[in-house]
Amino acid sequence: MEKTKQLVYGALFAALTCVATMSIHIPTPGTGGYIHPGDALVILSGITLGPFYGALAAGLGSALADLIGGYFIYVPITFTVKFIIAAVVAIVYRSASKHGIPKILSCLICGIFSTIIVAGGYCFFEYFLYGAGAFASVPANLIQGISGLIFSIILLPVVSQIPDFRINMKKTVSR
Repeated sequence: MEKTKQLVYGALFAALTCVATMSIHIPTPGTGGYIHPGDALVILSGITLGPFYGALAAGLGSALADLIGGYFIYVPITFTVKFIIAAVVAIVYRSASKHGIPKILSCLICGIFSTIIVAGGYCFFEYFLYGAGAFASVPANLIQGISGLIFSIILLPVVSQIPDFRINMKKTVSR
């Protein structure tokens, strides 16, 4: 029963991540990319679902948004970057919580890791596509990461009040 619940929550977060990514687009200059609230759900996927289900939900939801949105070349890149972000966030959040760091501060720390991985991950993959021009996207990707950090800090208290997610977050931390 527990694995079924995790799978359902993972599917829910994947769908929410996809919808949030596609709902609001704030274009970032010079990159063709955009800022969106989906990055917050990538962070929250890791926090609420842990490193495996959270990473799958974040990767699949974000990649699906790229697929539907016409960013075909970015589908595997986005899946990989967002998967890594959620997995790292889950591990960092778990460690911070075990050390008694408050939820919001833990989320902030996770958002910093997320921002670094977004900027570094996309730059790394884009280097193989565009060469040195990939470095021009770093500032916009930092802004995208910071926006995800801000949205996740705003949404964490709301998600924490949902009974099943509150219980799941405690289980994620205790594992």
